[in-house]
Amino acid sequence: MSETATPMEVEQSSDKSKITPWVEKYRPHSLADVAAHRDIIDTIDRLTSENKLPHLLLYGPPGTGKTSTILAVARKLYGNHFHNMILELNASDDRGIDVVRQQIQDFASTHSFSFGAKAHVKLVLLDEADAMTKDAQFALRRVIEKYTKSTRFALICNHVNKIIPALQSRCTRFRFAPLDTSHVTDRLKHVIAAEGLDVSESGLAALVRLSNGDMRKALNILQSTHMASQQITEEAVHLCTGNPLPKDIERISYLLLNESFATTFSGISEMKTKKGLALVDIIREVTMFAFRIRMPADIRAQLINDLADIEYRLSFGCNDKLQLGSLISSFTPVRSALVAAAK
Repeated sequence: MSETATPMEVEQSSDKSKITPWVEKYRPHSLADVAAHRDIIDTIDRLTSENKLPHLLLYGPPGTGKTSTILAVARKLYGNHFHNMILELNASDDRGIDVVRQQIQDFASTHSFSFGAKAHVKLVLLDEADAMTKDAQFALRRVIEKYTKSTRFALICNHVNKIIPALQSRCTRFRFAPLDTSHVTDRLKHVIAAEGLDVSESGLAALVRLSNGDMRKALNILQSTHMASQQITEEAVHLCTGNPLPKDIERISYLLLNESFATTFSGISEMKTKKGLALVDIIREVTMFAFRIRMPADIRAQLINDLADIEYRLSFGCNDKLQLGSLISSFTPVRSALVAAAK
């Protein structure tokens, strides 16, 4: 006798679909669905198909497809047995040596399953592996050596230099670079069409620009903006994220290049207060603007370096007013160069 879903169950299912983060809802389920890095994906796909999957170390910036790739590999290998054959840990939470000695070793030491005539190795996925302590990494190295016949290890991290050389040498390394704007745009268009969203061209361009090659960030901004505004425009995207609008950056840039220190300081301070802007966001946008100004290469390099120093100091909680003064002062050589070029 077939079971029919009650209206309440249908409504609950619909509500669950609405609140699901789009990052998870539209996560690739197969290697063919991964948006970019086709050379890496094709290599891993071939190794998986030939049952020659090595230990993997995937590294690169956030939101570039590292975790999605490994999960797609696991689905291809194990199908419906996915949850029995994979141990997924976030090393930023479970990062001590006890986790390696207990959870990971216990999982790796159990026998592998066979699906039909084909035996499969198990998979241990360690996300954010660069957060593991050094002792835990050394212990993991020994576990990898001991259980290589029955288990494969996939390490995912943002900063590969925080992984000890002994672990790096036991893994095949793949670097995931920030996504091209074309890949981010194509994926966003797919989600926009699937969700039936009203997104302007300038709004889409703002989403792509603010994501900086991070697909997770792009989808989160898109979903947040949709929840705040029915029409997703450039202004709606900037207001939702708290980023300065392009017209605000134009005004700030004009002040930096043309007005006195006192006028510029008061003007930017007033904009920060009135529009609720963070100085660190202004610095990032001004840095992008600096690449578009015609100036000698050495002055540009110095300006970019100065702006990076200011952003670094802000990350440690340095006084906003002092750093705003530093921002204005860093443009003095630029103004001199522009005046000299005009003469």
